Amino acid sequence: MPSGLSLESLLFIALRAAAKAFPEILSVYNGPFSVDSKDDLSPITEADRRSNAIITAELSRHSPYGIISEEGGSTPFADRRSWERFWLVDPLDGTKEFVKRNGEFTINIAFVEGRTPVLGIVYAPVLDLLYFAGDDIGSYKLEGFSDLAAELPADLVGRATKLTPKEPLVLDEEKRHKKITVIGSRSHSCQDFDDYVQELEQRYAEQIEITRIGSALKPCYVAEGRADIYPRFGPTMEWDTAAPHAVVRGVGKRMTDYDSGAELIYNKEVLVNPSFLVY
Repeated sequence: MPSGLSLESLLFIALRAAAKAFPEILSVYNGPFSVDSKDDLSPITEADRRSNAIITAELSRHSPYGIISEEGGSTPFADRRSWERFWLVDPLDGTKEFVKRNGEFTINIAFVEGRTPVLGIVYAPVLDLLYFAGDDIGSYKLEGFSDLAAELPADLVGRATKLTPKEPLVLDEEKRHKKITVIGSRSHSCQDFDDYVQELEQRYAEQIEITRIGSALKPCYVAEGRADIYPRFGPTMEWDTAAPHAVVRGVGKRMTDYDSGAELIYNKEVLVNPSFLVY
C-alpha cells in the first residue's frame, strides 16, 4: 500500500471510525427520532447523518484515499474513474430495521483496490457483533466489540474467531442435499426470490430452510456457514455489498452476478449492483 499504510493499518482506521460512530447511532436509536425520505423514497434518520459525518471525517483524517458513501453525496464518475484505491461506506445499512428497532442494522466500511473489496468491516451495534476481513488476513467474527472499542488492542485479530471455510454448496442435479439453508431479507422480498427457492427445492434439496435477517449480516451468515446461499434480486448499491463481500471472499466464497456468474465489481459508472448470489 502507498503512503506507508498497510492493510492492517487500514483495518484499524476503519475499526476506529466504527467505534466512534456507533455510540452516536445508539443515542438516536434509544430515543425518539423522526424518519425522513430521500429522493428515492428510502428512509433516512439522524443516525445515518451522524454516522456518516463521523466515519468520513475519520477516514479522511487518517488516510489519503477518496470516499464513496451512501450519505456523502455523489462523486462524479469523471472524478473517481481513476481511483485505484478508495473507501466505500454505508454508515447505517438497514435503516428500515433501525426504524423497526429490531437491531438488525450495521455499519459497513470497505476498502477497495482495483475493483475488488480487499478489506471490510460489518458491525451491528445493538447485537454488538463484528465481522471483519482482509486479503492475507482472512475473515473473523468478534462478539463484544464495544468492550474493546474505546482503545482497540493491538492483538484484536487474535481475540476474534477466524471463520473457517465450510464444505461448499454444490448444486448438482445428480446429488440432492438433505437440506439447503437460504437466507433472505427481512424487509425486501419478491416473487423472484420465491421462485428461486422453489427451483432449489425441486432440483437440489429434500428440504429448504429459509432464514430472514436484515442488512449486511446476510452475506456474513453465508461466510460463517450459518446459511448456504443468499440470493438477492432487485437493486442494491455498491456500499451495501462491498464490506460483506470482503468477508465472503476471506473464506473463499463468492458474491456473483446472478446472470453472468462473474464476481461483483466496484466503482462502476452507475453504482447499482445487479441481482446476485452469495454462496
